[in-house]
Amino acid sequence: MTGNEKKVILASSLGTVFEWYDFYLYGSLAAIIGAQFFSAYPEATRNVFALLAFAAGFLVRPFGALVFGRLGDLVGRKYTFLITILIMGISTFFVGLLPSYTTLNEYGIGWVAPVTLLALRMLQGLALGGEYGGAAVYVAEHAPKGRRGFYTAFIQTTATLGLLLSLMVILFTQIYVNANYAPVPVTAADGTASTITPFAAWGWRIPFLVSIVLLGISVWIRMQMQESPAFKKMKEEGTGSKAPLSEAFGQWKNARWALLALLGLTAGQAVVWYTGQFYALFFLQSILKVDQFTANVLIAWSLILATGGFLFFGSLSDRIGRKPIILGGCVLAALTFFPLFKALTAAANPALHAAQQNTQVIVKADPADCSFQFNPVGTAKFTNSCDIAKALLARSAVNYSTENQPAGTKATVSVAGREFAAADPTFAKDIGAALTAAGYPDAKNPEIVKIAIDPKDGLSNFAKVVDIFSAQKLTIIAILTILVLYVTMVYGPIAAALVELFPTRIRYTSMSLPYHIGNGWFGGLLPATAFAMVAQTGDIYYGLWYPIVIALMTAVIGLLFLPETKDRDIFADD
Repeated sequence: MTGNEKKVILASSLGTVFEWYDFYLYGSLAAIIGAQFFSAYPEATRNVFALLAFAAGFLVRPFGALVFGRLGDLVGRKYTFLITILIMGISTFFVGLLPSYTTLNEYGIGWVAPVTLLALRMLQGLALGGEYGGAAVYVAEHAPKGRRGFYTAFIQTTATLGLLLSLMVILFTQIYVNANYAPVPVTAADGTASTITPFAAWGWRIPFLVSIVLLGISVWIRMQMQESPAFKKMKEEGTGSKAPLSEAFGQWKNARWALLALLGLTAGQAVVWYTGQFYALFFLQSILKVDQFTANVLIAWSLILATGGFLFFGSLSDRIGRKPIILGGCVLAALTFFPLFKALTAAANPALHAAQQNTQVIVKADPADCSFQFNPVGTAKFTNSCDIAKALLARSAVNYSTENQPAGTKATVSVAGREFAAADPTFAKDIGAALTAAGYPDAKNPEIVKIAIDPKDGLSNFAKVVDIFSAQKLTIIAILTILVLYVTMVYGPIAAALVELFPTRIRYTSMSLPYHIGNGWFGGLLPATAFAMVAQTGDIYYGLWYPIVIALMTAVIGLLFLPETKDRDIFADD
């Protein structure tokens, strides 16, 4: 690798790391942000709404791909980089300054907080939609023949490194703030007084605000970059596309490859990626009741251990091909997600795992009394007895079955043979006691994996980040590392595979759209979709069917319809 090639990779990768850092801060802090900006809604609805606000950034990514992909093919890769990093950095900084719902509601405009947050998330998504394709194309067009998989794999590491950077900044900020500042008193909607940690109250803003420093570094780096030699040559020869969008997607000979790239590569890659990193984090925190600090530390270690897989599989794809690795990763993930997540439950919360195996819980209700409780806008009120019962059990991570009853029958819940009427005013209290007696643990159960930190222990708490040397913690890290290795398999070679499908004149536009539809829609909607599936069925693993079906679909379509491209001359059609 020459000095110039190293500079190209460093400049492209480092700026992209910072963009992913900005984008992932929200995902890592979704629960806290939900409490800050969606506090007008009940807790169950707030969780779904917070996840969908996270997904909003993914939903607009394809539109960013169209806007900035066209710009990149018309005016160049370098200037498009500068625009995307500025939009991303400024949007992230303003999230840190945005007043909460409660603060603005004092002036009668509480709704402005979630609406503005949603707008900033969409701006982040637009910027990221233009960023990835440009970075991948820029590096690929500098890479020597036979090494594109390895060179572009450095770009593939940026998403995981950005997530890791966001987790580490959050962890160290959380430790410092909670150790040096007093808890903050709060009053719940029902008038109950309590306290929350200073990090949950205001310290979460710090990682967003420090992103302004990363923005300055990123802009300086991008200013040093030269235009891609392939793009410059194309402009000099006058062979560039005058209408990249219509040429890429209005002509079937090009559009069909974009469609096949979506269904036969990026859709499966996306769901494997988001299951292995984001849904695993959500599953630990929301389903298994692992505290945020512990879950972040465990995920961070799995990312550290597995990140080298991106370079390994990227390089391996230069020798054996892109398809065997990407499609093989999809199949492996689909076959093992169920046992891996069940093993994760057994290791992280053994009391919950045992209770699910040994305690029979049955919801007995009239089917007409049961709603599909997916409430993206937080306005629906689920007051039927069946809905009340299912919502409570889902929040408690209880596996249950359903028995249909005659029309008009009010729902009851049977726990280990004891029945409770959902319409009873003391239903929640009675069910909680019955579940505890049957073996279901609460969040304070000592068997739940935990990295203990003492708020009064000051900076010495930083050492807790390496408090992982117990059988329970190492087992969890091993499981999470396997999930991330699947991510490296499907994601490491994907940039090279996409670049090689399209000619230079429309490459930025053509590869960006299928990538961002796959990752923005198939992947970005995964947490909210899986959560709703779990709540509907009463099975905490049922949401895994979503990534499994998509991954297997991609494996079949990719195997049958996509060519192997590792030996293709990407400039042959210029």
